[in-house]
Parts: sequence; structure tokens; C-alpha cells
Amino acid sequence: MPSVMSRVVVPAYLRITRANRNYVSAEAAREHVRRLSAAPLHYAPPRRLRGVVVSKSEDRGWPVYTLTPVSGPSRGGLVYAHGGGWVGEIAPQHWHLAARLAAQLRLTVTVPIYPLIPFGTAAQVIPRFAEIVTDSHARYGPTFVAGDSAGGQIALSTALRLRDTAGTTVPRTVLISPALDLTLENPLIAEVLPRDPWLGREGGLVFGEMWSGDLPMKDPIVSPLFGDFTGLGPLTVFTGTEDILNPDAHLLLGKARAAGVDIDFHEGHGLVHVYPLTPSREGQQARRHIVETLRADLSRAGG
Repeated sequence: MPSVMSRVVVPAYLRITRANRNYVSAEAAREHVRRLSAAPLHYAPPRRLRGVVVSKSEDRGWPVYTLTPVSGPSRGGLVYAHGGGWVGEIAPQHWHLAARLAAQLRLTVTVPIYPLIPFGTAAQVIPRFAEIVTDSHARYGPTFVAGDSAGGQIALSTALRLRDTAGTTVPRTVLISPALDLTLENPLIAEVLPRDPWLGREGGLVFGEMWSGDLPMKDPIVSPLFGDFTGLGPLTVFTGTEDILNPDAHLLLGKARAAGVDIDFHEGHGLVHVYPLTPSREGQQARRHIVETLRADLSRAGG
């Protein structure tokens, strides 16, 4: 049974704060984009991130942060794509997870601050992420890719692009409640929707359509669920049953297994969207599992 924090406190907080208010209608979503695009958003990391040194560079207009472990030489790299519906900026919980991975695994973690809608699209962002992963591999060694929610879409689409354009297999892609099919056409979404206190279909469609830009919604650069998974590296996936993205996570599981991809799949029954980022027992367990899984990958690689 989920903890009281996951079962009661987190869902109640999300409902009280109306976390889904920008997702409940197309009109609300468009107004949210208009409001956020009118002023610069804060993206700098918290002042204190344990166990890392933070540096910032500019890469063709993108702020790019690098989190370097203080505990010793880097054993490899990881590129993190933050969530937020392609419209919300990076949040403290993203920074703290990135810092934990850097410090506990001795990884150099790269966090690109990518352009959000209405200024950025998948066609602009995914190729740049692929370049950043390639650069991280050249500098620091084997490089993982991770992302949550909208960032999960970026992470998986990046892994597909690296395989297709560079013949590169990402050693592991970590997906936390990933957005996989931006059409949201899975009929099972309607069953989950009344239980989801965070996301909504109508607003989510608006964000997805804007993110797709000139590309078809089912292009794997936009909706990675429609990609060919053959030859992908291992995947670790977290999904909660109280999340409208959960039905597509099951389709991902089936496609990955059919393609012979090693998939480490975790379904949190009664848990909400991006539960591994929540201050709950289940969130702590998920974060610990990510660290242990990547540590095992590094050991097998001799890092």
C-alpha cells in the first residue's frame, strides 16, 4: 500500500493548489503559455547543491549547467532533461536529483536550459540534445540520458536520434513518467483522467501541438512511442497509475520487449505523475533505485 504521503498528502496538495489548472482546458493552456512567455523565467540552480561544483556556459544561446562531483574524478556523464510540459522551467527537485546523481555516482551531469514553447520546438531541441550527449561522451566517457515528464519525451527521442544519426547506443535512458505519445489518443487515458490530480488531456494536447511545431505529432522526434526501438540501450521507466501518461508507458513496455530492449519497468500503484521526484517514501525508493542501477552500469563498464 502506498505511504500516507503518497496516498493522501501529495494528491491533496495537488488538488488544493489546483496543479492541473493549466491542463483542464485548451483555453487555460494557451493562457498559461502566453503568461509565461511574457517574462523571463528563473532557471538558476539552488544556492546549495550538495556534493557538486556548478558551472555555467552559453552554447548558441542556451544556458548549459555542468554539475561536477567534488568526491573525485568523473566516471562518466549524464544529460538531464527537465519536465514542465515544455512550457515550465526547471524546478528545484530537478536540480536536487541531478546533483545527487553527480555526487553519489561521480558523474558529470549536464543540464541544458532548452527553449520552451512558444519559442522552442522538438525539431530544434532534440538534435541539440543529441549533440550535447555526444560532446559529454567525448569529454567524460559513457553518458546516460535521463528526463521526467516532458523531459522524458526529450530523453527518449534523443536516444532514438543518436541511434539513427550517429550509430550511438545510450548506455541507459532513465524515464520518469515520460510523455510518449503527444496525441494523447490512447483510449485508456479517459479511465485514468478522473484520478489524475496533476495533468489533463485538453491542455496537454495544446502543449504537445505547440511543441511539435511543423512536425507531425507522431514523428518520433515528437512522440517517441512511434519510433522503432530496435537497437536501443537499456531503459529504466517509472510510472504511476494515477497519471494519464501511464497507459502509454504500458505500450512502451510492450514495444521495448518486442524489440529485445532491456527494460527495467516500475509501476507505482496509486501513485501520481513524477512520483520519484516527490518527498515520499516511494520517491526516495525510486531515487535510490536510479542511483543503484546506474552504479551497476558503471561497474560493468569498468568506470
